[in-house]
Amino acid sequence: MKRLFLAAAILFFLHIAAFAVSRTSVNIWANTPQLPGTRVMLEVTVPDEPNGTAVIICPGGSYHHLGVFNEGRTTAKWFSSRHASTFLLCYRTAQDNYHYPAMMQDIQRAIQLVREHAGEYGVDASKIGVIGFSAGGHLALWSGAIGGSVDELAKLGIETDVSLRPDFVIPVYPVVSMQDDIGHKWSRKSLLGRSPSQQQKDSFSMELQIPVDMPPTYLVACKDDRVVCYENSVRLYEALQAHHVDSSFASYDKGGHGFGMQTNKVPFREYHWAEQLALWLEARGFL
Repeated sequence: MKRLFLAAAILFFLHIAAFAVSRTSVNIWANTPQLPGTRVMLEVTVPDEPNGTAVIICPGGSYHHLGVFNEGRTTAKWFSSRHASTFLLCYRTAQDNYHYPAMMQDIQRAIQLVREHAGEYGVDASKIGVIGFSAGGHLALWSGAIGGSVDELAKLGIETDVSLRPDFVIPVYPVVSMQDDIGHKWSRKSLLGRSPSQQQKDSFSMELQIPVDMPPTYLVACKDDRVVCYENSVRLYEALQAHHVDSSFASYDKGGHGFGMQTNKVPFREYHWAEQLALWLEARGFL
């Protein structure tokens, strides 16, 4: 009996060790003269046997606040269990009186730091992706469509020779458009203020900004989403297809908004949406 108990204990600890991780936090703006006192944390989780892929996580919250647990740490746990290194970005929001370009600077800085320090995190510098939820999905899309430009970091006197564009993008029930008919008004207000110009609305409507070299994109949305109009994702996917971007649209009838990576909830036990995402990533060599 004791031998059986000992064997079972050894197997248990071997299983735990297989998914052991190291966790640290980095202030991405530490020692940046142009942003004195600015504190934006990047929560880093590196598995013991990293597979080379990095995933930067952008929680949602209408650009006003952040759903750090449901859409952040739960997502980090899911990717870590699949041996990807994760970087949860607690980007600046309107709750603390930040608006554009703060959020965009934060995602660019996160990509820069992860790519420049890839070796330290067990990361292949050509396998750095961004997943974002709701308004975080908008930020993820921005990073793929426009964020390759160094303009936002250059304004802060930061120079880099690494690419600021991610290698894949996963927008989940994303805010996409800033147009009056389908735009999520709270996110728009938090990002651009109360009265954005039509030019600003167009510039930040991601369905109008998709380039032909957009990174591979895996889009997730539900038709019964009562927070962000489902039409956001429809128009985004049409734009992705029109520009011949490697893209997939996981569209579900039910599921609503804000489910994060909680794949155990009905109807997601039936949809297996996370498993489908894993297959998509595996097919492209990211998992």
